[in-house]
Amino acid sequence: MGSQPSAASRWAIAAVFLVHGSVTGNFATRIPWIQDHTQIPPGQLGLALAFPAIGASLAMPLAGRISHRLGTRTALRVLLTLWTLALALPALSPDLFVLCGALLVYGATSGTADVAMNALGVETEDRLGRPIMSGLHGMWSVGALLGSAAGTVAAHAGTDARLHLAGAALVLTLLGALACGGVLDLRSAPEEHPPPRFALPPRSALVIGAVGFCAVFAEGASLDWSAVYLRDRLGTDAGLAAACTTAFSCTMALARLAGDRMVARFGPARTVRAGGVLATAGGLLIVTAGRPAWAMAGFGLVGLGIAVVVPLAFAAAARSGPAPSQAIAGVATIAYTSGLIAPSAIGGIAQATSLTGSFVLVTTLAFGLVAGARVLRMPARTACAGAPAGAERGSDLERS
Repeated sequence: MGSQPSAASRWAIAAVFLVHGSVTGNFATRIPWIQDHTQIPPGQLGLALAFPAIGASLAMPLAGRISHRLGTRTALRVLLTLWTLALALPALSPDLFVLCGALLVYGATSGTADVAMNALGVETEDRLGRPIMSGLHGMWSVGALLGSAAGTVAAHAGTDARLHLAGAALVLTLLGALACGGVLDLRSAPEEHPPPRFALPPRSALVIGAVGFCAVFAEGASLDWSAVYLRDRLGTDAGLAAACTTAFSCTMALARLAGDRMVARFGPARTVRAGGVLATAGGLLIVTAGRPAWAMAGFGLVGLGIAVVVPLAFAAAARSGPAPSQAIAGVATIAYTSGLIAPSAIGGIAQATSLTGSFVLVTTLAFGLVAGARVLRMPARTACAGAPAGAERGSDLERS
């Protein structure tokens, strides 16, 4: 039961993704201020920064039940509002204990909003009859870049993070409420049983999550370690090293924005398989590069190759069984776990061997996308009505 899709509903859910990403971008830029304000050492800061992932993993299974009870539009509006308002909490924390609690709430609200908006994104995609998930995640990346830019300006101007994040929270709450007014309003049938409060994800979601794990690990490793790799292994200056990280983020955003056309033409499995080849080639280029330009090109190829994997994994999870939110929560939990362990795993391997050895692991996981791409194939009922004949034949081949 629910409303019919339109171009307006597609752009409304895209705006929701942009707002969600903007919260993350704003927060990330003020972490140094929060560390100085709470006067905690790097080790304790690392502990605190694990709490968003913990909160998200605990709360994400609740998103499906909330959507069942309130309807998709109201549920998304409530969950997104909680997430945008939670942006103000970390900067208000006076010590480590309160900061961990604030970040637990921050992660829980992020995760539930994440599941709700991805489930609604998949439903919008199915009803429109053409791929939009890659573009939606591209909008998230654009939002993160815009939020980072706003946070960088605020930090450069010396603005108190409590004022900056509180102001950003209010603006993003307003924008999020406006965006949610245009999304699909779907409601469960009265006789439909609500999903369980907590339940293990279906086995199919675990397999799909493994593919997402490979992509998110490569993304986390590249974002957190690309600048260090160029500086320590290839001897570049700090400015060029930082530019590599920025370029990687931009590459991811652009590839996601353009990814829907590739999915419509070749299907999800072929697109991810080709992306895995690109990411593997990029990893090989990184570990063998003798010059900064080659390493930067390698990171660019990794970004291009993994960009569409997570949105397609969420879409495949939602279609893998009768409980889309539960399956998306399972895949998202695995992805959050990968993003959590990737930076420390790279550092541990680098300390035991070298940074080159760390990116050998990244390259190996990138090749896992080639092997696992088939689990993201699109079922017949979601084939794009407007796709060219070649795309239909490609989808048939993927299903065989």
